[in-house]
Amino acid sequence: MNYCFKKANVTLLCGFAVLVLAAVAVADWPQMAGPDRNNISAETGLARAWPESGPRVLWTVPLGGGFASPSILDGKVYLLDRIGEAQDNLRCFDLETGKELWHYAYDAPGSVSHDGSRTAPTLEGNRLYCVGLFGHFTCLDLATRQPVWSKNIRSDFGVDTPKWGVAQAPSLYKNLVIVAPQAPDAFVAAYDKDSGEIIWKTKELGSVGYSTPVIVTLCGVDQAVMINAPPREDAGTGSVNGISLEDGSLLWSYHNWQCKIPIPYATALPEDRLFITGGYRAGSAMIQLRREGERFTVRELFRTDACGSQIQQPVFYQGHLYVNSNSNEREDGMMCLTLDGKILWQTRDKSQAFFSTTFERGPLMLADNLILNLDGKRGDLYLIEPSPEGYKELAKAHVLDGRSLWSPMALSRGKLLVRSGEQLKCLDVKNP
Repeated sequence: MNYCFKKANVTLLCGFAVLVLAAVAVADWPQMAGPDRNNISAETGLARAWPESGPRVLWTVPLGGGFASPSILDGKVYLLDRIGEAQDNLRCFDLETGKELWHYAYDAPGSVSHDGSRTAPTLEGNRLYCVGLFGHFTCLDLATRQPVWSKNIRSDFGVDTPKWGVAQAPSLYKNLVIVAPQAPDAFVAAYDKDSGEIIWKTKELGSVGYSTPVIVTLCGVDQAVMINAPPREDAGTGSVNGISLEDGSLLWSYHNWQCKIPIPYATALPEDRLFITGGYRAGSAMIQLRREGERFTVRELFRTDACGSQIQQPVFYQGHLYVNSNSNEREDGMMCLTLDGKILWQTRDKSQAFFSTTFERGPLMLADNLILNLDGKRGDLYLIEPSPEGYKELAKAHVLDGRSLWSPMALSRGKLLVRSGEQLKCLDVKNP
């Protein structure tokens, strides 16, 4: 009896340990837009009300300027910063205190329009992969804090730095790290994680944009989906493309949607669907993939000019899309869309006598059945209950000062990281 009791206790303790480890695992935010690159967190226990002053500020650190969002792994925050117009600077902070633990800088001289860092590092195990403002592509060992290998996805392929710099985050798949040089002989390229050797390249598909290749599974096939700008005369014609992760070959293309400066990547949805959105009057579209043997076909489900996000990814929740539909040309505010393209509500709609914030081009994320939405112009953070029935604001607080507050947020262990061009701030959204 005593042996059985002890054995049961050991089993319970082991089970508890597994649950604790699982909780720690899902708390990470190891790449741009979170674990599944969809701006959705598995965090629970977030507060549903804030004091009037807003969530408690746990720490603030100064930054060198830019838009790069942080990534979080094992209680550490990693961010690609800039040192003036001279260097990229990888920085590591303690999530609890904000103390800088170490940094690694390398020469990357120059400046671009809307200067500064761009995208988050991608983390896996003891490796960090990142792409800098001028295309420096680095694999860093987190133990030694030294590069395992380094490349340049622009100069290595003879391509000039675009007007707004290189703005993409590496995607990981098995032994591959995937980026988009967007060069004539390498529109998308897969490198070996350990050696930096090029495994495959995709032929030119169009002009340079600012989107990130994202890994999705469509019709049971893992693939990279990449959006490109309208093509040059001597290039291909696809603007949304599925690329084989085996050899870089083109699986399918969708031609009926064009964005001259693509930034958001495709959002994967159930039933092999993709939602595509952009600014500059591109609007949005939804497509569905089908597969017969080795051949893919693309069906357009809808296109709309009434919704378009210039910078930020939408979030998908319980059969609906929530989008900050804002760009240079128009500001419609936050929207709720059905999966057939019907707009159920939007926060800037004069016809309904409803004229709230537009959220400008700020980021949003979903966690614990809540949406956190940051106004990109005013620096106000909103806590919203997502519902197709209407906009349901639970709390609001001013959390950031500055201009162009467009950096994606990150969430781990109840701590929300938000940034301006000058500082990174940690907010307690679990015990505000």
